[in-house]
Amino acid sequence: MSTSSSVDHAVIGGVVAVIVFILLCLLIVFGRYLIRHKGTYLTHEAKGSDDAPDADTAIINAEGGNSGVEDKKEYFI
Repeated sequence: MSTSSSVDHAVIGGVVAVIVFILLCLLIVFGRYLIRHKGTYLTHEAKGSDDAPDADTAIINAEGGNSGVEDKKEYFI
C-alpha cells in the first residue's frame, strides 16, 4: 500500500508544481506588459508643445485643437 500512497503524493506534487510554474510565468508576462505600457494614454494637449519655451507659446502656436469652430465672441454692454 505504500507504493500507491507515494505515487499519489508524486502526482499531486507534480500538478502543484506545474500550476505554480504557470502562475509564475503569467505574473512575469503581466508585469512586463504593465511596465511596457506605462504612461501610454491619449491626451488632448497641443501638438508640438514639448519644444515650446513656455506654456503660453505652446498654446499660441498649437497646430491641433478646434479647427473649423468659430471663436465665441463676448459682447460688453
